[in-house]
Amino acid sequence: QVQLVESGGGLVQAGGSLRLSCAASGRTFGGYAMGWFRQAPGNEREFVAAISWNGGTYYADSVKGRFTISRDNAKNTMYLRMNSLKPEDTAVYYCALRYGTPETYQALYGYWGQGTQVTVSS
Repeated sequence: QVQLVESGGGLVQAGGSLRLSCAASGRTFGGYAMGWFRQAPGNEREFVAAISWNGGTYYADSVKGRFTISRDNAKNTMYLRMNSLKPEDTAVYYCALRYGTPETYQALYGYWGQGTQVTVSS
């Protein structure tokens, strides 16, 4: 089984920055892709960014140029650097893992963290 734990969320003013982390543990093997998704109150969970085992990155248009996804395979950890935050970025952020290519469709991810709250005040 694989466990994912997110950290780094919090309250920040608009224009500020945060860095989220997602640590994977348990029966992890190489070759997995990871992704970040978010869910705002009253909204469905949506894709934010994804990264392949080799570091290929993919972003939602809404965060492109502001967010940077990265990973450290030696530490089984993924990061999301969020700059120029906006109130509409407020959501619970979830990390996810799948064996294979990065995907924007959340149903293709088999493992999920519990989420970390990000609140951006105006």
